[in-house]
Amino acid sequence: QVQLVESGGGLVQPGGSLRLSCAASGFIVSNRAMSWYRQAPGKERELVATITPVGNSIDYADSVKGRFTISRDNAKNTVYLQMNSLKPEDTAVYYCKVTVLFKIYWGQGTQVTVSS
Repeated sequence: QVQLVESGGGLVQPGGSLRLSCAASGFIVSNRAMSWYRQAPGKERELVATITPVGNSIDYADSVKGRFTISRDNAKNTVYLQMNSLKPEDTAVYYCKVTVLFKIYWGQGTQVTVSS
């Protein structure tokens, strides 16, 4: 029932931009807190950004603050991560995450590679 489908990853040069999408089904994203995580090779999975349903409260990891923007399109039931001024250190698999009825759901992940 609950499903998260991510897209938008790819190869980009340092300083470039990408927009990741997380298309949700089985629940309404406007009613849930949604998060983006990432995991680089040999690194722990880390929280990148979160958007909450009430008041659209937003929080970012210090490493991406000022460069990344999380947003939500309720009509499309989709969450986005706009990534600007990308650095090689941003290279990772990016995952969308939600908790529904006390269960954690992850997207399949989308690869972002920042390289010249």
